[in-house]
Amino acid sequence: MKAVIRLGTRRSALATAQSQQVADALAAVAGRPVELVPITSEGDVSRASLSELGGRGVFATRLREALLAGECDLLVHSLKDLPTAPAPGLVIAATPAREDARDVVLTRDGTPLHLLRSGTVVGTGSPRRIAQLATRNPRVRTQDLRGNIDSRMKRVRDGELDAVILAAAGLARLGGHPTDLVGEPLGLSEWPTAPGQGALAVETREDADDGLREAIARLDDLPTRVAVTAERAVLAGLDAGCHAPVGVHAQWRDGILRVRAVVYSPDGSQRLGADRSLVLRGGYAGEPGSGDGADAAGDADPIARAWRTGDDIAHELLDRGAAEVAP
Repeated sequence: MKAVIRLGTRRSALATAQSQQVADALAAVAGRPVELVPITSEGDVSRASLSELGGRGVFATRLREALLAGECDLLVHSLKDLPTAPAPGLVIAATPAREDARDVVLTRDGTPLHLLRSGTVVGTGSPRRIAQLATRNPRVRTQDLRGNIDSRMKRVRDGELDAVILAAAGLARLGGHPTDLVGEPLGLSEWPTAPGQGALAVETREDADDGLREAIARLDDLPTRVAVTAERAVLAGLDAGCHAPVGVHAQWRDGILRVRAVVYSPDGSQRLGADRSLVLRGGYAGEPGSGDGADAAGDADPIARAWRTGDDIAHELLDRGAAEVAP
C-alpha cells in the first residue's frame, strides 16, 4: 500500500469540510490516500472574542506546532486567519481556487442591511464588520459572536439576534445558506472583506519530500495566489493583525490586477481607501511565458509584483494617516 498522507485540520465542521475537499483533490493528484488528523487550537477552546485573543494566528499556532513535530504532513488553513509573517520551517505550497470572497447578511425576513430598523441586533465578532456596519447603518447594534456557523444561524432563528454576518465561502463549503433564512451578499467594492477571505492555504514543511510538494503544488491556482498575495501585502505593510478593521480585496483577471483597500476607525466614523489597477502578466518565474517581456510592467514574476503593489498601497494609506484612523 502507498503511504498515507496525514492532513492536519481544526475540528470545526467548516474546517473539516474544507480540509476534506483538499484531501480529496490531493489524493486524486498524488495517487495516495489522505486522512484527516483533527487538532484542537487555542481559538477553538477559548470563548473570548477574537479581538481579545489578538487575532494573530490564534487558529494556526497549535496546528503549525503539530506539523513541525511530524504529527501530520500538511495543513489546510483559512487564509484570512493566517498571519502574514512566514513561519520558520514551513511553506505555503498551494492556494487552491478561491471561493466567494463576500460577506453575507442572514436575516429571517430578508430586510436589507441598510434598512434594518433602529435597535436591530446584528451578530459579529469582527472589528472590520463592526466598523463597516456603523458606516452602512449606524442605527443597528452589534453583539459579539463566537461559535460555529450553525450555532450563529440558530441565534437568528431563535430571535436572539435579528441578523448575523458570515463569510459566503464558509456557507458555500457547508452546502450554502439555509432555506429558512434570507441571505444578502454584500458587494466587495463598498464592503471589502478580510485579506485572503474565501481562500485556503495548504501548508507543509520546507523539508517535505519532493513528491508531496509536487502533488500539493498541482492544487495551486495562480490567479488566486496573485490576488491574495496583494491583499496580504497590504495587511503586512500596515502591520495589522488578521482581525484589524481593514478590508482588502484584489482580483487578477485578463492580465489586470485590481486592488481595493479600506482602513476603518473602530467606530466606523472614519475611513481611508485606496484603489490600484495595473497590467500584470506572466506565470511563475521559470515557467513558460514568465521570462523577459512576459509582464508589461517589466516583472517576470507576478507574485513578487503583487506583493510590491500591496506594500505600496499600505505605505500610501500610512502616509495619509491610516495609523491614526485605526491605531
